[in-house]
Amino acid sequence: MLSTASRNKFAALLTAMAATYGVESVAQQFAAEPSLHQELMDKVVLHSDFLQRVNVLPVTELKGEKLLGSVNGLVTTRTDTSGAGARVARELLALDQKGYELFQTNMDTAIRYIMIDTWAKFPDLVQRYQRYIQRTIATNKVMIGWHGTSIALTTDPETNPLGQDVNKGWLQILREQAPAQVLTEGDTAGKIILGASGDFENLNSLAYSALTMIPEEYADAGDLVVIAGRELIMRDKGRRYAQHGELPSEKEKIEMAQTIDTYGGLPTYTVPYFPARGLLVTSFDNLSLYYQSGSMRRHIKDHPEKNRYEDYMSQNEGYVVEELEKAAYIEGANVEFVEEQTGP
Repeated sequence: MLSTASRNKFAALLTAMAATYGVESVAQQFAAEPSLHQELMDKVVLHSDFLQRVNVLPVTELKGEKLLGSVNGLVTTRTDTSGAGARVARELLALDQKGYELFQTNMDTAIRYIMIDTWAKFPDLVQRYQRYIQRTIATNKVMIGWHGTSIALTTDPETNPLGQDVNKGWLQILREQAPAQVLTEGDTAGKIILGASGDFENLNSLAYSALTMIPEEYADAGDLVVIAGRELIMRDKGRRYAQHGELPSEKEKIEMAQTIDTYGGLPTYTVPYFPARGLLVTSFDNLSLYYQSGSMRRHIKDHPEKNRYEDYMSQNEGYVVEELEKAAYIEGANVEFVEEQTGP
């Protein structure tokens, strides 16, 4: 049972929310104005360092051409205009024909009365509630971006705990739209073996191989990074510990590796929910999440039978790889480790 004081405070929060959205009550479904929709998405992005690095962009249509791309060739030229010649403007962005498509995505959360009672003791009840919703949405979007493989009419969180059936994420887009940019096997069918006797000796050679899959005009752009799974990083650190761990100076360098390491000559990052043995070479601004401006629908209702409030929210959204050739992925599910022989 929600205490009277807590109920009054939460009711005041809902009244203020209704005023912000310009509706009589949030207990009835309402549409967020595009500006308020974007403001909410901007707040969601702030809860994820990774989402702040990629593009989270509003669009007007459910389907269309991609908004961004990569610099396409030279725009610095010269033309003799004294005769019939004329200067020709060249488009900066190379847009492929794959386009994008958005799908309705529900973001429904429940908050139990006991949690509201706890939060009501603090003066920042509004901020705590907003963080509760926005942080969850942000982490889910990153998770689906890496693990989404299909778009089910009715999703099953029990069978697909990483949101595999919610939307097609960045890696699945590469698998379907640019299979040549995805390495799925080495010398052994269906396997990529990492180790001295395998397809790739170490993480550095694996990253370099991924880099060679990207055309030169993108590889030399200066903005590529490696996103590596935690098991790949941990294995590489473990090998270094085994070689140098007893030397304090070397151990210190290993501990600092998370912020200074490069693999394949590129700065390397770990990202939440990224496949543990996967490796992606691309630029952060080559990855996008589009949402349809003004498509947000929301309503909050009291559900005393469950001792909770329920916040129902939805919007149309989709994942985009802006330039498919500017990305190369090592299929993490196929990576196997082979350990080096250390003795006779």
